[in-house]
Amino acid sequence: MESRSRRSLTRSKADLPTSLRRAWYHLRLSVRDPTRVRTWDAIVLTAASPEQADLYNWQLNRAKRMGRIAPSTITLAVPDPHGQRIGSGAATLNAIFALAKHLHQLSLIDSPLKLKNILILKFRSIRKKHILLLHAGGDSKRVPWANPMGKVFLPLPYMAADDPDGPVPLLFDHILAIASCARRAFHNEGGLFIMTGDVLPCFDAFSMVLPDDTASIITVPITLDIAANHGVIVASKFGSSTDAHSVFLVEDLLQKPSVDDLVDRRAILDDGRTLLDTGIIAVKGTAWVDLVMLACSSQPMISGLLQSKKEVSLYEDLVAAWVPAKHEWLKGRPLGGELVTALGKQKMFSYCAYDLLFLHFGTSSEVLDHLNGTGSGLVGRRHLCSIPATTVSDIAASAIIISSKIAPGVSIGEESLVYDSSISTSIQIGSQSIVVGVNVPEAQNMANETSFRFMLPDRHCLWEVPLVGHTERVIVYCGLHDNPKISLSQDGTFCGKPWMKVLGDLGIHDADLWGLKENKDKCLWSAKIFPVLSYSKMLQLATWLMGLSNQEDEHVLHLWKISDRISLEELHRSIDFSKMWLSSTNHQADLAAGIVSACLNFGLLGRNLSQLCQEVLQNDVSGIKTCKEFLSICPRLEAQNPQILPKSRAHQVHRDLLRACNDEQMAAEIDHKVWAAVADETALAVRYGLKADSSHDSLVQSFQLKKVKVVLPVRVDFVGGWSDTPPWSLERSGCVLNMAITLEGSLPVGTIIETTNKPGLSINDDAGNEIYIENISSIAPPFDSNDPFRLVRSALFVTNIVNDNIFQSTGLQIKTWAHVPRGSGLGTSSILSAAVVKALLQITDGDDSNENVTRLVLVLEQVMGTGGGWQDQVGGLYPGIKFTSSFPGIPLRLQVNPLLASPQLNNELHQRLLVVFTGQVRLAQRVLQKVVIRYLQRDNLLVSSIRRLVELAKIGREALMNCDIDELGDVMLEAWRLHQELDPFCSNAFVDKLFAFSDPYCCGYKLVGAGGGGFALLLAKTAESGKELRRLITENSDFDVQVYDWEISL
Repeated sequence: MESRSRRSLTRSKADLPTSLRRAWYHLRLSVRDPTRVRTWDAIVLTAASPEQADLYNWQLNRAKRMGRIAPSTITLAVPDPHGQRIGSGAATLNAIFALAKHLHQLSLIDSPLKLKNILILKFRSIRKKHILLLHAGGDSKRVPWANPMGKVFLPLPYMAADDPDGPVPLLFDHILAIASCARRAFHNEGGLFIMTGDVLPCFDAFSMVLPDDTASIITVPITLDIAANHGVIVASKFGSSTDAHSVFLVEDLLQKPSVDDLVDRRAILDDGRTLLDTGIIAVKGTAWVDLVMLACSSQPMISGLLQSKKEVSLYEDLVAAWVPAKHEWLKGRPLGGELVTALGKQKMFSYCAYDLLFLHFGTSSEVLDHLNGTGSGLVGRRHLCSIPATTVSDIAASAIIISSKIAPGVSIGEESLVYDSSISTSIQIGSQSIVVGVNVPEAQNMANETSFRFMLPDRHCLWEVPLVGHTERVIVYCGLHDNPKISLSQDGTFCGKPWMKVLGDLGIHDADLWGLKENKDKCLWSAKIFPVLSYSKMLQLATWLMGLSNQEDEHVLHLWKISDRISLEELHRSIDFSKMWLSSTNHQADLAAGIVSACLNFGLLGRNLSQLCQEVLQNDVSGIKTCKEFLSICPRLEAQNPQILPKSRAHQVHRDLLRACNDEQMAAEIDHKVWAAVADETALAVRYGLKADSSHDSLVQSFQLKKVKVVLPVRVDFVGGWSDTPPWSLERSGCVLNMAITLEGSLPVGTIIETTNKPGLSINDDAGNEIYIENISSIAPPFDSNDPFRLVRSALFVTNIVNDNIFQSTGLQIKTWAHVPRGSGLGTSSILSAAVVKALLQITDGDDSNENVTRLVLVLEQVMGTGGGWQDQVGGLYPGIKFTSSFPGIPLRLQVNPLLASPQLNNELHQRLLVVFTGQVRLAQRVLQKVVIRYLQRDNLLVSSIRRLVELAKIGREALMNCDIDELGDVMLEAWRLHQELDPFCSNAFVDKLFAFSDPYCCGYKLVGAGGGGFALLLAKTAESGKELRRLITENSDFDVQVYDWEISL
């Protein structure tokens, strides 16, 4: 046990970019391969009303379509009963009950029990599930423009630039990413993980270790001034602690405490701070079973709450049931006795994450602060938008324009946010303003308007909302810092000005806004101030109400008074969610269509058209028609830029558009053209072609006497693989850091080629396969993928020996071997190809230089149909450790830089690096095809991942030159994460288990090559760790692996 005084140590907060990128990496992995990386069984959102729940269900379906939620995960939005507020605690019970009912209705369990045991059925259906629950049913009074969409779905374009053709990231998406890492803490126990929809908690949730059979609340040390406005946890003095977190029993709960309260309750830590309740709660094991039992029998209790119009809070009431010191207080609260009886046997712990960065989106100003302050470097400030030239508009560089269309003649000030809007000419938006869902028509479409101009002042919010029963969307606005909950008597404001001044300046009486009832709370939330008129008149009155026009204009005042008006409170209950969703979906589809059209007609197909077309297809009315119009452009693509646009890319676009139009048969036919084009482009890049005169008759005598043997090492790659693979390497620079090694004291790959007096070709390999080909000139692609001699045939073809007249009177005998397990990932196929090509060139007196052989093998692999890059043959042909760069062009240029490793480096590497065969057979071709297709589609996440691998290769080179083996380990770990980003199936459960077992002893690990199985590299922290790890994995019966002895091949 350790004292909580350890919390007083100064610790830095989580690095926001690092935390989010790792979380998103884990989220994508869990969605793409949930059988290996466990994800949530269900994701549930609470909603304020059935109508809002419908909107949330649309958003949940969107998240599935966009790859944010796994297809196997059940999603559900649960409204408060009858749209009546019951509090977050009761909403939690109601959500669990609704999910249990939903699971039962989906027949996820098969039980013969009769209806009278339906409660048991529901309990059994949910108690072993892993559930993420997001509370998102509030009315968002302090972020009123996010009220229609739900605050959890407000735009948060962190890392949007990583995927410029993807959907706009929402706060919800980032919360999902963080939550995906927390799933690991539940293991195979059922449980519930609760988060709030207005907080993004950035921390290392992947490393979170929670006590079993308890509830845990996530906390973070915070200063007392902030604690005064939030919940505070009082923890015991002793518990367990590490440098990253501590776990202590919760002794008390405080809400918005004063300093005196904190002192009296001993809630102040040794460093003068206190523990903030982050709103994140985890319930595991027995505590979860208790909660499920309570929830499944909670409906009568909730009915009682509805009748009494009382509420049960999650953070004040429900969690208090797990804190004995709160039991007596709780029994006097609604449902308090029931909560204590059902849950009171278990305890609650505080899991204090020292590095947790708490991003609260509680007010409009906080939203802009997070976009322009803490996370400004992560923000994509232009995303899926249409923006005019700088000579016909004035848009500040710091403005954030996402999912919006901006017309010429528009001005947008610094640090403003424009989202999901169409802004027409002559609109001015001030600095630090927020515009959401606004669709200002062109002036000619506005009745009785000869000249039109509208200005939104600095620090204002403007949004539109469709209302049930109205054709016009109501225009709503307020000041950035207005708090709709603060009343007139408490100096509440509207558009940044005190209510008394607003009323006096405009000549409005408070009865016009709040009626004659004296007891009514007179605040912006309840003020009937927003007129429902024609669009032009609403804009006219908005200008007047914001104080930008003649405020003594009696005509405008009369117009406002006689108009139907609505308050924020009434608006919240009258939103036409279906119309809002349809409008937003069609708007984004139209923007995506515009981008695709411009790319096809004017560009070089540099955008991810496959991804954009998926957005276009969300328009149910015109989506397919629009994609068919794009498809009709395809015949012009190659003629448009024949010298610049690769045919492989043009064919891939054609294929993607066919698939968007549901023509899978034609798309499959185009697929062959894609791969043929890649092969042709590779051959051209290495200046490959048939010889004009291949006669070698003068060499017959010498040729008959030749016998050549070539033996080569295998290679292990540290980082940079994929950047060597066509078509990437044909279009972009690549860098690979790899090393040639022997295995068990020998060079494992080789060939012997000799001439014979008997015409024809004899081939045999170390697997006992043999073949005799009478006519060598008959060898021509395509080659059967099941042919064991496809490699040798391809080598004969690319070296052009098949056309040599000499073989009319003489023959060849070729023997090959590779004493390496099949599917090793050590580059065996390419290195054997290099050995055969090199030997053939030697026997024909050709150019057998390593550079020429490397290029020919690159072509050979395209001819074989396996694909592949240059790093394997470079790894085997060139000795030692080397850093190789490629430069695109015709010809493709390679620069191999040997690393002059010191004896100290060689010795340390040899002691710390374990080369382990996992026993998992892999086939690089399957992985390679997926990655190449994604590159040809211009998948931005893939492009950024390979770019990062290139950067890491340079970092790894410097690390080795500086003898910094630990930094090389960091490089290997990040490279391994990126390889899984490229293809999640490059690993499997066995490899994950092996790496998890090895992790305490290692500073780095990865599979070699493309992954999927084969050999692994384990870089131990020390030589002693290396010895111990080798002993442990060799003796462990769970791992049927072989650790190979190796040496650097020099």
